[in-house]
Amino acid sequence: MPGNEVLTVAQVRAADKAAIAAGTPGAELMHRAGEAVAAAIMARWTARPVLVMCGPGANGGDGYVAAKALQDAGWPVRVAGLVQPSALRGDAASAAARWAGPVENLGGRVFEGAGLIVDALFGAGLDRPLEARVQSVLRAAERAGAPIVAVDLPSGLSGDLARPLGHACRAALTVTFHRKKHAHVLVPGRELCGEIVVADIGLAPPRDCALMENDPALWADRLNWPGVSAHKYARGRLIVVSGDGTSTGAARLAARSGLRIGAGLVTLLSPPDALLVNGAHLEAVMLRAFETDQELETAAAAVDAAVIGPAAGVNEATVSNLFALARTGAGLVIDADALTAFRDDPEELFQVLDKDDVLTPHVGEFERVFKGLLAASPERITAARKAAARAGAVVLLKGSDTVIAAPDGRAVVNGNGSPWLATAGSGDVLSGFIGGLIAQGLDSFDAACAAVWMHAEAGAAHGPGLISEDLPGLIPAVLRRLYEARQR
Repeated sequence: MPGNEVLTVAQVRAADKAAIAAGTPGAELMHRAGEAVAAAIMARWTARPVLVMCGPGANGGDGYVAAKALQDAGWPVRVAGLVQPSALRGDAASAAARWAGPVENLGGRVFEGAGLIVDALFGAGLDRPLEARVQSVLRAAERAGAPIVAVDLPSGLSGDLARPLGHACRAALTVTFHRKKHAHVLVPGRELCGEIVVADIGLAPPRDCALMENDPALWADRLNWPGVSAHKYARGRLIVVSGDGTSTGAARLAARSGLRIGAGLVTLLSPPDALLVNGAHLEAVMLRAFETDQELETAAAAVDAAVIGPAAGVNEATVSNLFALARTGAGLVIDADALTAFRDDPEELFQVLDKDDVLTPHVGEFERVFKGLLAASPERITAARKAAARAGAVVLLKGSDTVIAAPDGRAVVNGNGSPWLATAGSGDVLSGFIGGLIAQGLDSFDAACAAVWMHAEAGAAHGPGLISEDLPGLIPAVLRRLYEARQR
C-alpha cells in the first residue's frame, strides 16, 4: 500500500521516469492507472451511464483505459475528447486506439443522461490557467449534477500550489497514483478532491521524503507509555503560565489538557491577583504564585516543558516571562499572546529559541511574527518551513490543513482536521496537549504532530456542539486506541 509521503509533481514525474528506465513501459503504467480508476468507481457505485472526458495528454490516456475497463465490466460508457484520438501521441494514443467506441466532442449537451462523469482532462502538472473553453466544459459538467470522478486531480487544480488556476470542478472522488501531492492535502485543493484514493501502480517507494501526511505511523512507536513501576515524577513535569485575574480560563484549559494527555505533574503558575479564581477551578492541577520573572524562573527550574501564551497578555511582562522560561532549558510551547507580544521585534524571540521549542500560530499570529512570509510563499508548506528555519524552532501553522515544520526542513501536513474544532479555546487545549507530550519525553516535532492528530480525532469523535472544555475529556479514548494498537 502507498505510504504517507507527500510528493511534488516533479517528484512523481521522476518516479515515473525511473520506472520506465528500469524496464516498465509507460503504456503499462498508464494501463495500471486507468484500471485503478475503474476499480475505484466500481467499488463505490452501481453500473450507470458514464461519460469519460479525455484530455490531450497522459491524463486523457488514463481516461481511455478507465473507459474500456468499465465497458468491459458491462457499464454503459461514452467518451468525449477535448481533441480527437488522431491528435494524441505516445502512450495516450495507444490507449485511445484500444477504445472501440466513438469519441464525441466536448460540449454542453454531451453531459445529458450521464449518471457519472470521469474528469480525465488535465492532471497535476497543470502550470497555467485552463482555456476559457475548458473552464466552460467543467462548469457544464458540474451543472449536470452527476458525481464527478477526477483522475489524479480535478482539472484546473495545480498539483503543487493546491489551488485552482482559473476554475476547477469539485469531485466526489479523486483517484491518484503512487503518492499524494500537495493539492491532495492542502486547502482548497483537498476540499475539491472529495474522497481521495491513492493507487499503487508499481513505482519505487520515495527515499528521504521530507514531507509527510500526519499519521500515527510517524510517531506512535515513540509515545512514552507508563510501565508497572511508573510514578508521577517519572511521567513528566509541565507548567502553564496563567494570565491575570480577568484572563485565566485559557491557561487552565491548557493545564488540564497537559494532565489529561499524560504529564505526571502539572502546575499552573499564577500572578497573585489570579490565585483565587484559579484555585476555585483547579483540582489535580497544582497552583503556585509568582510575581516576577525571576520567581517564575525559579518555579520552572526543574520542569520538562512549559506552555506560555494562552491569555497571558500582550505586554512586557509576557516578554520577560518567556525569557525567564527560556533560561530554564525546558521545552517551550509558545502560543497566542506570547507570539503577538513579539510582533514589533520577532528576532528578539527567535534569539532565545531552540529546536526543542514549538510555536503554534494561527494565520494571523503567523503574519504578525513572520511578516509577509505567508503571502510571499507559494503555499503553506513552504511558509512553515521558512518560518521554522528562521525561528530555529518547530512551527505549527494552524488551520484545517495544519502544517508542522522543523528547522531541519521536515514537514508534516495534518489531514484529519475537524471543523468542530473551530471554537474558542481549541488552540489552548492543543498547546496543553503538546506540552504534556513534551513533558513525557517525546521529541518536540513528534509531540506537535501527535498532538495535532489526537486533537482532531477528539474533535471528530464529539462532533456538533463541541466546546473546548470537552476536549480534554475526549483524549483518553484516543489514547486508548493508540495504546491498544501498540499492544497488538
